[in-house]
Amino acid sequence: MRARMTYIPVEIADHFEDFIITRDEQILDAVKARTRDFSTLSLLKLLYQLKCNSMTFSDLYMNSKIRMKRSFLNYLRLCTEYNFVRKEIVGQSMIYSLTDRGRRMLDLFMQKSN
Repeated sequence: MRARMTYIPVEIADHFEDFIITRDEQILDAVKARTRDFSTLSLLKLLYQLKCNSMTFSDLYMNSKIRMKRSFLNYLRLCTEYNFVRKEIVGQSMIYSLTDRGRRMLDLFMQKSN
């Protein structure tokens, strides 16, 4: 598997250091890093954002730092299909929240890194 460059929120980079090969520059609240197992890390970035509270689509997209919208949509669809993330319509917004299954998935990786 080839290493890829991505932007990772600083807090997530600190929790999942075993996915990071090298850290480059820090830009505001994100670190540019060369990573291994890019897909798993992207999935964790998405789940981690929903750990504390539910978010709208726009907030989740911006906070996850998954820069390509098509990739973000693919990971979000994967999360909803595997019941890691639940979506519900509230007014005119779509709200995403972490399910118990998604929390267990995230906890498995968080325990490994501790």
